[in-house]
Amino acid sequence: MTYAEGVSDTLHHAVLRDLAWLIVTPDLVTLGDYPGRPTRSALGLAEEQHDWIDSLLPRVQALDGKLATRMGHYHERLWQLLLDNAPNTHLLANNVRITQRRNTLGELDMLYRTRENPVPIHLEVAIKFYLGLPEGPGESTSQARWIGPGGLDSLALKCSHLLYHQLPLSRTAAAHASMAHWLAPRDAGVHASLVAALTQQVAIPGVLFYPWHTALPPPAGATAEHRRGWWCHQHEWPSVAARYGKALQLAWLAKPHWLAPPPHKAFSPAEEQVAKVMAQVNRYGPQQVVLYDPQGEESGQERSGQERPLTRLMVVPDDWPRQVPLPPKRRG
Repeated sequence: MTYAEGVSDTLHHAVLRDLAWLIVTPDLVTLGDYPGRPTRSALGLAEEQHDWIDSLLPRVQALDGKLATRMGHYHERLWQLLLDNAPNTHLLANNVRITQRRNTLGELDMLYRTRENPVPIHLEVAIKFYLGLPEGPGESTSQARWIGPGGLDSLALKCSHLLYHQLPLSRTAAAHASMAHWLAPRDAGVHASLVAALTQQVAIPGVLFYPWHTALPPPAGATAEHRRGWWCHQHEWPSVAARYGKALQLAWLAKPHWLAPPPHKAFSPAEEQVAKVMAQVNRYGPQQVVLYDPQGEESGQERSGQERPLTRLMVVPDDWPRQVPLPPKRRG
């Protein structure tokens, strides 16, 4: 059986492939003392979860046409499917609005519990694809140098928002009052103690794209095992392709399916696809592709077991970035 980033080629449905990728993909960064994503064992999933993912096909098909196309909303929906169907978890609520005196303070992405423990868990999720800038705000390891393809977001801004707004929100009295409503009826008598024992988690999977033309260290707080890719300007494509053999193959990723690499059948000769990709870059901005060299001559990658060697690449316009977000305000 052939895999790509832990996803079996025997999975064909794009949503199921994205779910499989989500289960095995590590977080990009750690945030202080907050625990990261729910582990596979916490979800109650075995090492090989292919059959269980296949069993979700009817639920996914029932959502046909109802899944969000915006990356963030789509990613949240995947987590909702995962937490509500995994053997060891139960989704209590999602997008829980927290209000105080008719003012909205924010939303909690998800509340869930495990089958054995009624204590609610507040999970914040974010799917991020950041490109590293060789020059920019701060030191070479600054999170502010890692920005989104559109140039409006940065790793520094996302981490700051999570640490100083989203996660503290669930510790407020207003949030406790809202959360009590979502506990199981049998727990109503002890909801105050359960909410007080609330735990929090952050899941922030994605890919960090390093500049093709120069070295850049990982950002501060990056996990050792985070997913990596490269980015290049349009004019650099010939140099990129020259690093591979004539047999180089390419697959273009359409949003919101930027998560799992495509199956093997989706690849075709790069020289036949590159013009279409560049047209997309010219029209819409940065585009993500996946490169596969059948000769195994990957840039810095080696075949590992049954993993098919792939390289993620973000191709950006020659004038990218047109804007760079300011770093978050210093606190304390």
